[in-house]
Amino acid sequence: MDKDFSLLSVRQAVAADIPALLDVFAQARRFMAENGNPTQWADGYPDALQVESDVAAGHCFVVEHDGLGVVGTFCLVEGDDLTYAVIEDGNWLDDDAYATIHRLASRGVCGGVARTAVEWSMTRCANLRIDTHADNAPMLGFLQKAGFTRCGIIYCRDETPRVAFQRHDRQ
Repeated sequence: MDKDFSLLSVRQAVAADIPALLDVFAQARRFMAENGNPTQWADGYPDALQVESDVAAGHCFVVEHDGLGVVGTFCLVEGDDLTYAVIEDGNWLDDDAYATIHRLASRGVCGGVARTAVEWSMTRCANLRIDTHADNAPMLGFLQKAGFTRCGIIYCRDETPRVAFQRHDRQ
């Protein structure tokens, strides 16, 4: 797997990217199911309607590899996230303004997608929140290595629990 992160870049997703993004999510669902996390994005989530909505809202981004094309995607949403209003078994690091990373996914064809997405996002907002399923061991490990602090448990709109993290790089 390619470890040259300099070959990775981020740009805003456009409608023409939607088929590639749906493929990224299909690959990510397959990877999660094969690695002990079969329920996080079950039933085809995120579907085409969600991806189209994310792209239209302007908060969906593509991670591209110079040579492999689209290798990952994520959403960066600035402002309060309703699913983060209540946190159990802990507390957020602070109540400062933040952005949230959602739907971070990789095709699995090169390394560095998550790192690139987080570092790019940190240049836009130094206070990030993110969550993942308790069974998503690769993401849990990555978030710890990437400087995030486990803050507690939040609940998605479908009332399923997620482990919530925050990273605030103060200026």
